[in-house]
Amino acid sequence: MRTLAAVMMVAASAVLFAQAPETAKAELKDAMGKTVGRATLTESARGVLVHVTLSGAPEGAHAFHIHATGKCEAPSFMTAGGHFNPGMKQHGINNPMGMHAGDLPNVQVPAGGALTFDVFATDVTLKSGVNSLMDADGSAVMLHQGLDDYQGDPAGNAGARIACGVVTK
Repeated sequence: MRTLAAVMMVAASAVLFAQAPETAKAELKDAMGKTVGRATLTESARGVLVHVTLSGAPEGAHAFHIHATGKCEAPSFMTAGGHFNPGMKQHGINNPMGMHAGDLPNVQVPAGGALTFDVFATDVTLKSGVNSLMDADGSAVMLHQGLDDYQGDPAGNAGARIACGVVTK
C-alpha cells in the first residue's frame, strides 16, 4: 500500500511541476496602426503551432508568412526583412529547392474580415537555436495583399505587406 501511495505522489508531483510549453504572441497591425489580428505561437515537440485570429482584415486571399526580423515599421513593413529562412533555401512550398522555414499556407479572409486559423510551422522554434524565432533580431508574422504562388523566389509574388506583428514572449 505504501508503494502505491508513493507512486501516486510521484505521478501527481510530475503533473504539478510539468512545465507549460513555451509561448509567444504577436499583434498584427495594418499600415494605419489599427489592430487587425492577433497570433499566439506555441512550442511543440515538432515545431510551433501558430493560432491566428483576424478581425477587420481585408477580404480575399492572402499570403501569411513568418519574417526574419522583429520590426514592423509602417506603412510598408519592409523592416521585417525577408521570410524567416535559416536554412538558406529558396521560397515556396512547391519549389523543389525550397522552402523557407517561414513559408506558410495562404488564407482566405471572408467578407467582414474575421477569420480564425491554425498553421503548424515545422522548421521553427521558440527555444534557442539556429531556427529560433526569438533570436537577437526577433521575427514577425505578416499578412500580404495577395496570394503566395508557393514557388516564386524570394516571396511567392504575394504583393504588398498589409499587416505585421512582432513576435514577443
